[in-house]
Amino acid sequence: MVVAIAPWSIVLTPGKEEVIVPQGDLQIKNAALSDVLSDQSGRTTVKLTYLDLAPMESDDEDEEDENEPPKGSAVTTVLCSLTPGKIEQYSCEITLEQDNEYILELVGKNPVYLYGNYIDQAPVDQPPMDSDMGSESEEEEDAYNLGEVSSDVEIEADAHEIDLEDDVDRFEEVEDEEETKEAPPKNLKRPREDVVDIEEAGEKLSKSQRKKLAKKLKGEDGKAVPAPAEEKPAEDKEETKAEDKKDKKKKEKKEKAEQQEGEKKGKSPEKSGDTRTLEGGVKIRDAKVGTGKMAKKGDKVDMRYIGKLTDGKIFDKNTKGKPFTFTLGRGDVIKGWDVGIAGMQIGGEREVTVPPSMGYGNKKMADIPAKSTLIFEVKLLEIK
Repeated sequence: MVVAIAPWSIVLTPGKEEVIVPQGDLQIKNAALSDVLSDQSGRTTVKLTYLDLAPMESDDEDEEDENEPPKGSAVTTVLCSLTPGKIEQYSCEITLEQDNEYILELVGKNPVYLYGNYIDQAPVDQPPMDSDMGSESEEEEDAYNLGEVSSDVEIEADAHEIDLEDDVDRFEEVEDEEETKEAPPKNLKRPREDVVDIEEAGEKLSKSQRKKLAKKLKGEDGKAVPAPAEEKPAEDKEETKAEDKKDKKKKEKKEKAEQQEGEKKGKSPEKSGDTRTLEGGVKIRDAKVGTGKMAKKGDKVDMRYIGKLTDGKIFDKNTKGKPFTFTLGRGDVIKGWDVGIAGMQIGGEREVTVPPSMGYGNKKMADIPAKSTLIFEVKLLEIK
């Protein structure tokens, strides 16, 4: 596990070698061109020179490669190449070991910034390689190993068994005369007559007690006997019907009150086809009026939409899959949506025309030119 300890950085300039000897293990993470470029199109290459590790000594000296560099010789490699407008930064993970000498140089005209971290490759929470913890744990396991039991314990166990065998004669076996008689084999199944008696008693039991009783009862064929069903009295049925009617009336009364409240606030839904102009010049036209409560500020709404420019070109849409969800009036979307979606009902479909001042203004957004009037065909799926 590698742990970053402190940041490190250096600026490489063309024509100047930088010799570094890290105070600790160093990991170079990124190389990037300077913000001021001397050459706007030329490539700049970062080179790294280091001492090669000495190879393992071989018994057969004749097999050594003649082209192999001498032990501990300097090796130069390319870390990265950067070009303005194409590749201006490069991510890497090059580890430079502590107290070794390294040379960094540039081939090109642009300065390069290197960034990285001093790292710890052996955190303190892990035992070192030469720790005695392994041997100590083995000794503890041997101390609790009961695989070999001493012969003294086995002899004691045998002695107890012998004492019990000697006492057998002191116990007298008492037999019940009734048990000594040969009894006919018992039928473990409950007779049908008993079931009938229990069913009669079940009429006096509560509903939960009859369910428990049904699990315990078994007939002659071994199958469960259902508990006697309780018929609902006619009075209970009439009470249930009366409650249903009462709940229905309450629901209708509540919906009517909500509708009246909406009319008082002047937010009753318009007829489909009417075009209205709202705050900031946002225009809306309801193609289909929904049902239920109306969306208001603070509601979380699920939407389907198609976004068009005035020439009919579609720049964005959500017509299937996961719907687009946002909180109305919180600034999650353009202001034209916060104004144009308010007042819609579930299932409603609306055309919302957003002027530039209520959309993206003078900004160019992907396929949307600056100062564009946006037309959205939206449908409200759900209000949360």
